[in-house]
Amino acid sequence: MLEELAQAEAAVADCLGASAWALAEHDLVAALDAAHRLEQRLAAVKLALVRELDGRGTATAQGASSTAVWLRGRLRLGIGAARRLIELAAMLDAAPAAARDALATGTVDVEQVRVIAATVQTVHTAAGTEVADKAVGVLVDWAAQFDAAQMRKLGTRILDHVAPEVADAAAEAAMKAEESRAARDRHLTMSEQTDGRLRLTGILDSEAAAALRAAIDPLSAPGGPDDTRTAGQRRHDALADVCRLALRSGELPENGGDLAQVVVTTAYDGLTRQLGAGALDTGLQLTPEAVRRLACDAAILPAVLSGAGQPLDLGRQRRLVTGPLRRALVLRDRGCAFPGCDRPPRWCDAHHIRHWADGGPTSLDNAVLLCGHHHRHLHHSDWSVRLGGDGHPEFVPPAWLDPDRLPRRNQYHRRT
Repeated sequence: MLEELAQAEAAVADCLGASAWALAEHDLVAALDAAHRLEQRLAAVKLALVRELDGRGTATAQGASSTAVWLRGRLRLGIGAARRLIELAAMLDAAPAAARDALATGTVDVEQVRVIAATVQTVHTAAGTEVADKAVGVLVDWAAQFDAAQMRKLGTRILDHVAPEVADAAAEAAMKAEESRAARDRHLTMSEQTDGRLRLTGILDSEAAAALRAAIDPLSAPGGPDDTRTAGQRRHDALADVCRLALRSGELPENGGDLAQVVVTTAYDGLTRQLGAGALDTGLQLTPEAVRRLACDAAILPAVLSGAGQPLDLGRQRRLVTGPLRRALVLRDRGCAFPGCDRPPRWCDAHHIRHWADGGPTSLDNAVLLCGHHHRHLHHSDWSVRLGGDGHPEFVPPAWLDPDRLPRRNQYHRRT
């Protein structure tokens, strides 16, 4: 397979060096069709490789928390794109053989195969194997004429074509399947921008959508004739208000031993003199004005820092890392410290570098933040952790992964 892929890669490289402008129009169209077929065939190969790697557990064997996280680092994908690859690979496994064959020949694309698989499953549930097999042929034929979105619409009435005697009953089954798909596909993604803002994307199921609208619609109405905000800006401000109300309610679950809260770090003298900028526990900077605004409705939690900005050991003689000591740990590690992990502080445990049971103290220089997966991984693998000369954690990989055992650090939380 490696040799064949190398030959294919070389052939594609030759095409990139060719002059498209020299082709006649009908040759350009034919070349486009050929490139599209090749793209679908390569997609089938790629998904088969992803499925095999996922099945073997390669990602966890190499220290990643999941195949998606491993793919993100290996292929430099966004985490959403990596998860989608895994989902598509599993879907292709379950798709009808005729649909897989059509993808392998480049006559359908991955999204069309997804629609075929989902539609055939619905037909199978409603009318049995024989009718489902008939539906596959019809759907593959449709794929030569319609894109995935059009096929999905047509698929809702496919029984009118292959089994009209059960079409009405199947329509009800289709609605239930759609409800199940909505529950499966619900998600919310928060993508951090370089300037500290968040981009929200996602799909809400009907119940969550109704709850969100009920919560923000009253708060997003124009505030009067002098309100110059756009509708989108009003909805943004309404969502922020809902979050503030939830934080003030006192009913949110605890995170890592602390009540849900926004932590801002600033110099006390600067705060009192209205000059000090601040930093959120995510590492993002706040203007002095924003710090003062937050301080109007916040408890002041002191943390003593050294001249180099390192949080000093608070000397708590206890096993659990909570309160001021945990906040100091968050200030230093900013999230899971294991290399390649992007889990934020609120999803992390405090791990004793020298175990408590072995006499290790509960102090800043004997603790490191780890997410649940990497906390377990460190306890049950040959990885080890220590503090480097600058007081920040570094991880030594096992010899089977790196014979030189060169220390590694997490770069996701690094602040420059």
